[in-house]
Amino acid sequence: MKALITGISGFVGSHLAELLLSKGFEVHGTIRWRSKRDNIQHIEEKLHLHECDIKDASSVRNTIIKSTPRYIFHLAAQSFVHTSWAAPAETILTNIQGQLNVLETMRDIDWPCRCLVVGSSEEYGKVTEDELPITEKNALRPISPYGVSKVAQDLLAYQYFQSFATDLVRTRAFNHTGPRRGEVFVTSTFAKQIAEIEAGKREPVMLVGNLEAQRDFSDVRDVVRAYLLAIEICESGEVYNICSGRSLKIREVLDMLMSISKVKVEIKQDPARLRPSDVMILRGSSEKFRKATGWVPEIPFEQTLKDLLDFWKGRV
Repeated sequence: MKALITGISGFVGSHLAELLLSKGFEVHGTIRWRSKRDNIQHIEEKLHLHECDIKDASSVRNTIIKSTPRYIFHLAAQSFVHTSWAAPAETILTNIQGQLNVLETMRDIDWPCRCLVVGSSEEYGKVTEDELPITEKNALRPISPYGVSKVAQDLLAYQYFQSFATDLVRTRAFNHTGPRRGEVFVTSTFAKQIAEIEAGKREPVMLVGNLEAQRDFSDVRDVVRAYLLAIEICESGEVYNICSGRSLKIREVLDMLMSISKVKVEIKQDPARLRPSDVMILRGSSEKFRKATGWVPEIPFEQTLKDLLDFWKGRV
């Protein structure tokens, strides 16, 4: 079995590559010429890497034709919500054009190929308490350029399934974290700051953004296991939430990390870490996906945070 992971050198891509290799897949992946390879350095010799600009239609087409995958896991994207406010055009172009290039190539190839279109809980956007837990039937009300781009990817995939019977599955993963998470993301920036404080490389002051927002967190290793089940088992054209079903305030996540570390710090809000508008609560229901696949999260969130903090201690 051959699999192509777009954005393989990213956080999720690297964990998915590890999983697929353990299952006996021949794993191909797209990288950019300037991509950092730290996340895949330990498995790089086992991978088939292709330089590819996801925004370039001919580059995407050539990569897919050369790798002849049975499965395409489309992960390549501008994935940081905060960045989408500073670079909305780049976010929209990368995410939508990249999706379009993959789908257009799939129309032309002459072998069976299925694509996993990776969406986000940010598609749901503004959610009220009476709409919880969020199911796949909730309205899509994105309130960031990133959220808008993921809605467009999601609906573009649906349109290709309806118009051309393109074989694909759509997922909407809620927040996920773990070792190798980029430092711009909330759990990782907390863990890195704690590791630096412990190592004496930083004053005991923790810079934070909005601590009152609530998020539904899963471990990335549970999420990539869900992605494999989705592409192998789930019904073509359908959309599935992937989430724990439990929401935590960001303040609670910070407290959990602090309790693991035992460091004493001052908490200071950094205005640069606040968004123009923020989703205040996300708590999902993955009942549809669990019924379809039997998937359940296996890694406790406390273990996820410990592994993340250990990762940053090693880096620092």
